[in-house]
Amino acid sequence: MQLMLSLSILIVLHELGHFIPAKLFKTRVEKFYLFFNPKFSLFKFKKGETEYGIGWLPLGGYVKISGMVDETETLTRKDKDGNEVEEEPSEPQPWEFRTKPAWQRLIIMIGGIVVNLIVGFVIYACVLWAWGEEYIAAEDAKYGVSIGMEEMKAPGLFQEGDKVLTIGGEPLETLHEASSRIIIDGERDVVVERNGHEVAFSLPADIEQTVLKNNYKGPLLMEAFPTVIDSVTPNGEAHKIGLLKGDSIVGVDLKEINNYYQFRSYVTKNCQSKRTIITYYRDGEKKNIVANLPKTGTLGFYTVSDENFLTYSVKEYGFFEAIPEGYNRAIGTLTKYVKSMRLLFTKEGAKKVGGFGSMAKLFPTTWDWKIFWLNTALISIILAFMNFLPIPALDGGYILFLLFEMITGIRPSDQFMEKANTVGFLFLILLLVYANGNDAFGWFD
Repeated sequence: MQLMLSLSILIVLHELGHFIPAKLFKTRVEKFYLFFNPKFSLFKFKKGETEYGIGWLPLGGYVKISGMVDETETLTRKDKDGNEVEEEPSEPQPWEFRTKPAWQRLIIMIGGIVVNLIVGFVIYACVLWAWGEEYIAAEDAKYGVSIGMEEMKAPGLFQEGDKVLTIGGEPLETLHEASSRIIIDGERDVVVERNGHEVAFSLPADIEQTVLKNNYKGPLLMEAFPTVIDSVTPNGEAHKIGLLKGDSIVGVDLKEINNYYQFRSYVTKNCQSKRTIITYYRDGEKKNIVANLPKTGTLGFYTVSDENFLTYSVKEYGFFEAIPEGYNRAIGTLTKYVKSMRLLFTKEGAKKVGGFGSMAKLFPTTWDWKIFWLNTALISIILAFMNFLPIPALDGGYILFLLFEMITGIRPSDQFMEKANTVGFLFLILLLVYANGNDAFGWFD
């Protein structure tokens, strides 16, 4: 539901990016549709020369501009013997796309991409203005880090409780930057503080492939905090063995456990349906107790929130402060997405190309307006980039041909454009099937 609303908003705004300049240049727009409508429409009405409607196939939207060759048109017909013959082109009309100067056609075609970029920027700015920004500064992670992926804890790499000083020679503002620095920017050199000493090491060159292969989607580094019991659930294993509010768990199976994330990861992977030794402190005294963990690998207690151990910083943005910061977020998001595209051309990256299922997972199960708008801004930036790709049938394909015409003075024929758009459209359909197929296989896996 959230994804559908987000996409609907972005599709309508994208198509307005084509519709408005077309009208300004006195070009006839025959149809304006949210979603595609092969054979029939769910809803439609006509105002002036334009039919507005909602289609039944939620794979995008479109505006049909008079005199513009697209993948839904055909410039051939069959004669009485069933052979295809080219149709005689009609006389160009002043209100048709094909009669407009190349610079006007370029503005019409690039309008949707520009609108998606502007929408992303405006949403980021509005979110910062309305909600501000809550974060834990890297220097405030006083318990160090918890490592999200086991391969990051190989000998000579990170250890639980490390305090990260630099990645790629630059300090971090927050630990959440670490994933982007390592996976997208390709930074490998790390300096941490460990037991009061600086330790430098380099991550494996193929670490991002390991992340993709393991299908790991969480942050690589998280702010560590102690595992202190806030309350136990009735009839849970923690209640049965006598754990109490305020007990601090520091070990499992005689292995030292430094923080909550490490504890949760260890017991989930190693302690299901087995007798487990829990080491904890109560009133300054260290104790051991045996627990029988169920299949879920959980003891049955709630921990004291990280807010009781870590300092959250809140930065408020005034209206005029939010505007440049929103612009920076939009450009930063676009830059990171473009950089991440290189991963798609690797063996593991190609397997992770996702469709609508992957997009839907961006949204939480409960409604949160802040997260909704942040995800909508992200998708808007992604749509801008995807539409800019020089693939026939996408805006970028038209833009490429228009730039070729403006530079060389040679205009591709309608027949060439029809064939190019057909090939591009088929490629996009195959890509769509592949991406959503990956989602389906991932779900079954």
